[in-house]
Amino acid sequence: MMSNDRKVTTKTADRVAVILPDGSRRELAAGSTGADLAAAIGMRLAKAALAVRVDGRVCDLATRLPDGAEVAILTFDDAGGKEVFWHSSAHVMAQAVQELYPGTKLAIGPPIEEGFYYDFDRPVPFAPEDLEAIEKRMAEIVAGDHSFSGCEISYDEAKKKLTAQKEPYKLEILADLPPGEPITFYSHDSFTDLCRGPHIPSTGRIKAYKLLTSAGAYWRGDSDRPMLQRIYGVSYPDRKLLAEYVARVEEAKKRDHRKLGKELDLYSIHEEAGPGLVFWHPKGARVRTVIEDYWRQRHFSGGYELVYSPHIAKTGLWDTSGHRDFYRESMFGEIEVDKGNYQLKPMNCPFHILMYGSQTRSYRDLPVRWAELGTVYRYELPGVLHGLLRVRGFTQDDAHIFCTPEQLEDEVLGVLRFTLSVLKDFGFTDYVVSLSTRPDTGIGSVQDWTNAEAALERALKSEHLSYRVDPGGGAFYGPKIDISVKDVMGRAWQCSTIQFDFNEPERFALEFVDRDGQKRRPYMVHRALLGSLERFFGILIEHFAGAFPVWLAPVQVAVIPITDLQLDYAERAAQRARDAGLRAWVNEQNEKLGAKIRLAETQKVPAMFVVGAREAENETVAVRRHGRGDQGTQSLDEAIAALVSEDRRRDLGPAKAKEQ
Repeated sequence: MMSNDRKVTTKTADRVAVILPDGSRRELAAGSTGADLAAAIGMRLAKAALAVRVDGRVCDLATRLPDGAEVAILTFDDAGGKEVFWHSSAHVMAQAVQELYPGTKLAIGPPIEEGFYYDFDRPVPFAPEDLEAIEKRMAEIVAGDHSFSGCEISYDEAKKKLTAQKEPYKLEILADLPPGEPITFYSHDSFTDLCRGPHIPSTGRIKAYKLLTSAGAYWRGDSDRPMLQRIYGVSYPDRKLLAEYVARVEEAKKRDHRKLGKELDLYSIHEEAGPGLVFWHPKGARVRTVIEDYWRQRHFSGGYELVYSPHIAKTGLWDTSGHRDFYRESMFGEIEVDKGNYQLKPMNCPFHILMYGSQTRSYRDLPVRWAELGTVYRYELPGVLHGLLRVRGFTQDDAHIFCTPEQLEDEVLGVLRFTLSVLKDFGFTDYVVSLSTRPDTGIGSVQDWTNAEAALERALKSEHLSYRVDPGGGAFYGPKIDISVKDVMGRAWQCSTIQFDFNEPERFALEFVDRDGQKRRPYMVHRALLGSLERFFGILIEHFAGAFPVWLAPVQVAVIPITDLQLDYAERAAQRARDAGLRAWVNEQNEKLGAKIRLAETQKVPAMFVVGAREAENETVAVRRHGRGDQGTQSLDEAIAALVSEDRRRDLGPAKAKEQ
């Protein structure tokens, strides 16, 4: 009787069998490589193949396949294939740079979310004309279709080689490698680099590329280390893909929340007050108020209580919580008060913990679900500040759940469902989800970690969410789920987190009295839905290209009188709309009708009520919708009722990939 174990093979001396992703077996000659497997499957795949995954590890196509291995051929359609492609492109760029600018030192050149970069030590920053010259030389390297090949050497050989090449950053990387880790160099054409690989078969696979920009970057992100020059680029195996990328970039520029924030008068940031500190203008504050009111209502109906906590606390509290040990560099400096030292809070959790510990808790009191729109302060380096997406003061939509171990699974599932429901109301239904598990430094019992990870995984499966596991990627204090939302352009934005914490309940000696009268530790879950109001607002601006749906729009309807003779009726119509709960504005400017309509369109007001002499006499309005034009004449009451209904339904309007 044959075994069902897929690893069992009937290998002969000259044959090997591998397992493909669909579970089928494929026999090959002994010594066959990933490239051989791709060719055996079909020439189309062979031409597209970039790398091979063998038992979970991404390798060069030249890698020999062991008998019984689980194998997948990777193309540019696979995340692993893209990473290999972009890393190889970084090597091609590095060769061009060192040939054009002798003496330039190499640092690192990894793939990123879309594209790649390489950091160089060069005394003179790269100018736009330098990028053009580098692109030209890259074209010659690509045309040469040079093969990538790797070789493993000893530590001493590697050190001698890099010393001769006068590559100090590579020597530092070499010195930091764990003992016993293989040391490999990859070469193509005349270029050789310390690199663990893998790489694409040859430079000729890179059919289209573009160098985007150059910027300064501290070595290893440390402001006390040398400032390097970073060049960003993108590359593709098809010119069409590059054209699509360029189109996406142009669309992203139109949607940039920094540009639209100024044009729509939503917010500002002032260097005089301090970088990374956001000033919410009336229109932006209107949207924030709508979000906050919605957030509070959903939390009350979801079984949460709201709390408020201070903005500062004694440094001793941050010692107890561990934040000064682990987040000191991200905390603002100490403030002396009454001969004692205080610090601005980087997180809300210690305050919620103090409130929990302010009285004896019974198992009957649990779960405790406390939420807060708490403003926190974190010191971000100037180079990483970015509009609303990376700031120094922000309001976190924070919540903490204290529960018994028996309640854990229901609470996790409830949080996940709550999160997805809230995100859906804002128009986000496509997600990138990851589950991060116990790192080697994880504290707490292995059993607690196992229980928590299992609860998170069962919750994800119950909601039929696709997710990836990040082994060892959890924080030292607990596993977590991270949810990134995809906007209308397919860009992923990190928003929601469900994070266990085995650390702080121990540090603060939290307890509850169980059924048997014994004191036990509660489980603690950190949870954020939107991430922060500032960042989420920036994401919303770009998702909707500033054209918010009715329920979120700062001005929901603009009432536009054709002449000053209709001003009185326009004011009465606007007041009727306000009385019904709408945010209405009257355009009283001494402008022609076309100019008034254009203003409402450029300000992306979702609805316009145009009123002339006939409308004033009949108590009607001529309705226009942003981007859709004339919608006909309606009675004032009907037009208001329609908008109120749209507002209450939280209707997102027609889905559009591009703003009209």
